[in-house]
Amino acid sequence: MSRWLPPPALLGFVLLLVVMFGLSYAVGRAVGPVAPAMHGTGAGSGSGGGDGGGMGGMDMDHGSGG
Repeated sequence: MSRWLPPPALLGFVLLLVVMFGLSYAVGRAVGPVAPAMHGTGAGSGSGGGDGGGMGGMDMDHGSGG
């Protein structure tokens, strides 16, 4: 009885995906947030946010020039 094995190229591709995701995760953890007001969600933060803007109080009024 023979076992089915996936092609080596498929195994290499999956390994490459795992390595790339691992590297990108490590770089993201090392660099930190990409925006000044971006904060992680902590377990004790609750849901009683105050500014209502959702983007750190950024002005979202984008008029079309009138």
